[in-house]
Amino acid sequence: MHINNSPITIAIIYLQLSLYSMRILIVIFIILNFTRCGQPMMPTGGPRDSIPPVLVKAFPKDSALLVKPTKIQLDFNEFLETIQDPRTIVYSPLPKRTPEIEVKLKVISITIKDTLEENTTYTINFGNTIQDINESNPLRNFTYVFSTGSSIDTGKLSGKVLLAETGKPDSTISVVLQRDLSDTAAAKTIPRYIARLNKDGNFNFNFLKPGKYNVFALLDADGKYTYDQPSEIFGFLDSTIVVSTTTTTPLKIYAFLAEQDKPKKPFKPAATAPVNKDDKRFRYTTNLDGRSLDILGDLVLKFDKKPTEFDTSKISLRNDNGERLANYNIVPDSNLFHIEYPWQPGEKYRLYIEKNLAKDSLGNYVVKNDTLKIEAKKDIDYGSLMIRTQELDTTYKPVLLFFKDDKLFKSIPIRAARIAIKKLLPAEFELRILFDTNNNGKWDTGDYWKKIQPELIKPRKEKLVIKANWDNEVTINFPEVVKQ
Repeated sequence: MHINNSPITIAIIYLQLSLYSMRILIVIFIILNFTRCGQPMMPTGGPRDSIPPVLVKAFPKDSALLVKPTKIQLDFNEFLETIQDPRTIVYSPLPKRTPEIEVKLKVISITIKDTLEENTTYTINFGNTIQDINESNPLRNFTYVFSTGSSIDTGKLSGKVLLAETGKPDSTISVVLQRDLSDTAAAKTIPRYIARLNKDGNFNFNFLKPGKYNVFALLDADGKYTYDQPSEIFGFLDSTIVVSTTTTTPLKIYAFLAEQDKPKKPFKPAATAPVNKDDKRFRYTTNLDGRSLDILGDLVLKFDKKPTEFDTSKISLRNDNGERLANYNIVPDSNLFHIEYPWQPGEKYRLYIEKNLAKDSLGNYVVKNDTLKIEAKKDIDYGSLMIRTQELDTTYKPVLLFFKDDKLFKSIPIRAARIAIKKLLPAEFELRILFDTNNNGKWDTGDYWKKIQPELIKPRKEKLVIKANWDNEVTINFPEVVKQ
């Protein structure tokens, strides 16, 4: 085939090729764009809803006067979750019969079962129970108020409750106000007002009727809000308080458990494995860390239960060569047996235990001979501690308490601005200071009926970390401790 090579012909050919290439590019672009559009994409969505529900209408209206409703209706701007624990809602004055509460869609309905008093301000504090259904955003401390009289009471009262034995708060405690000022009212009369503690132990009363009240802190065991069991945590003030419409100095109440040995709830024994009747072993453990012994204390044997027989002739303490030592004592304490001896740093010992050392009431006994190899800790295994106390006031009779894993480890009376401890086991300690009123070296509880306040313990915020083979130091600002 002959191709005309004239300039016009060549131009036409180039134009045709360009149009053909353009069509190909357009097709490729469409295919790629279609493929991209077909890929799944993550939805971008909007910002997370963090706004709590808003009250849009109430009947009777909030802060209504001269009303005596038998039913209250609260309408909100969004759907609400069901209230999980209605017991956290606080009604004041405290009703004889708890109102019935119902949540349906955007509406909360409260049915009042008591006959309302004349000229009285009523409040319903929902705490954080009102939440939207999507994000569970709480409407914090929402309080609905109305009055059967011509005005809303404006009395206020605030303060803090701490546990006297630890100096720490307990948010499960409530504070109650008694209008009946007799001593027995704490145990027999339903209180007038109630407030919950927050996580820091603080409480607030609002919309109170001015007047005189007794103030109590109570961890209620039976739902009566009365101090009718000595196994309930309780706290009281030394005198009545006067509620007024002006701001008053915050109160401080120290709560205590009068009966330390009785549990607050009935004890239910844990399930145990079946007993092998053929197993006659009477087991024991020691306080050794492997073979290592803390020379600041005793060697302790701990049996499963208190032995009915213990033959001291079948136990002996010896040196590493097997020679019997003479100047040790065996001191029984229920199921514990303390072996007292002036342990020497770095020395090795052996405790020989013979068969039939101890027996229990079921006839179980130590079934075989045993030898415990013991290595006393060295001086370098301990740290020293210098305690410096600024502006010490010994009239408080302070005692420094060392707590390890929330258990009392050591106590030292503070009688001088500087105290040196040569050996202390390396550990992290929490320091607390006891104001030992009766100077007996231990914390003593209170007694409401005898009007005795508990002794106070003030915790130190910073932990004390003792390092081995190290000169450790701690400084205590005593005025700051007193102010806590």
